[in-house]
Amino acid sequence: MRYDILVLGGGPAGLSAAVTARVRSQSVLVIGNRWQDSPLARAERVDNYLGLPARTGVQMLEEFYQHAQDLGVEFVTGRVVSAMNWNGWHLTVGSQVYEGAALILAPGVVRTAKYPGEETYLGRGVSYCATCDGMLYRNKSIVVLGLSADAPAEAEYLRSLGCQVTYLAPKKSDKLEIKGEQTVTAVNSGGEDIPCDGVFILREAVAPTDLFPGLETQRGAIVVDRRMATNLPGLFAAGDCTGAPLQVSKAVGEGLIAGLSAAEYNKTMQKDAETIQKG
Repeated sequence: MRYDILVLGGGPAGLSAAVTARVRSQSVLVIGNRWQDSPLARAERVDNYLGLPARTGVQMLEEFYQHAQDLGVEFVTGRVVSAMNWNGWHLTVGSQVYEGAALILAPGVVRTAKYPGEETYLGRGVSYCATCDGMLYRNKSIVVLGLSADAPAEAEYLRSLGCQVTYLAPKKSDKLEIKGEQTVTAVNSGGEDIPCDGVFILREAVAPTDLFPGLETQRGAIVVDRRMATNLPGLFAAGDCTGAPLQVSKAVGEGLIAGLSAAEYNKTMQKDAETIQKG
């Protein structure tokens, strides 16, 4: 199904963006974890949100979520494993693809330490999406690094395709290295090389820079202008992912601006398309 706006992340910034976009008559889908899994849900007390002192994080999120739901915002729980920009944005969640004319990133801070060789061989043997790339490794040897709850199921899916799977569930202390030449040739685990044609790294979340090649960042934060627009057309960002301060008020404010900007972007694109048609 196609929406006017997709929002990646269901925390304060994402929900604020979604509410604002709905007020501007945009159809909105929020993709992310349950709101109960938001870091804010662990806050025992928030005292610096204007007009709502001494609220718990859970209380705030419940009200934010209910507000969005009452306005008709739709929700999907899941992990985005790939993104493509072609006549709008296409996000893959599991086996489903969701489309949006504009996209707002509000995933919070995604802390993912990279393995040696991971960035070097991304797209040349390293993948984050079994559904997207599994068929490319049919009847080939692959290593699956299972770092998420659904990783075992995704590994079984790869086996069903005919992939020869070596499954590893590494701990933070484990030393791993992805090795290769033009493409991946092995994963070194504990000093031992495991020969393979590809590596599937299945984390709970994928960093925005891995989903959106070319996305401009600075010191780990997504670079945005005053409209919360990134350097990629139709892509906006808000909240903790744009940098400090990591505060609810800042996230909500940026989400509002991102929602307005995405709605205005869609309006402009629609006008341009109508002008071309009239020709």
